[in-house]
Amino acid sequence: MARKFRVEIAFEQCKGCARCVGACPQGVLVMGHHLNRMSFPAVELSGNKCVGCGLCFYTCPEPGALTIFEEVEDAK
Repeated sequence: MARKFRVEIAFEQCKGCARCVGACPQGVLVMGHHLNRMSFPAVELSGNKCVGCGLCFYTCPEPGALTIFEEVEDAK
């Protein structure tokens, strides 16, 4: 079974620097067009091919703006 990951973006914490967009090897993140309450364009997801590498998380200068989760299937 292949491992699945997802990225959660804290829209209001994103400063729109796009470092995570450039760091993502899968192209999962893109610059959004909606402005958050600080008038920054926040990053958005552009797919579900996250491999959980963490490059976006470690590149982001804003603590808590990005979080990566591994999706775990319930045991049946």
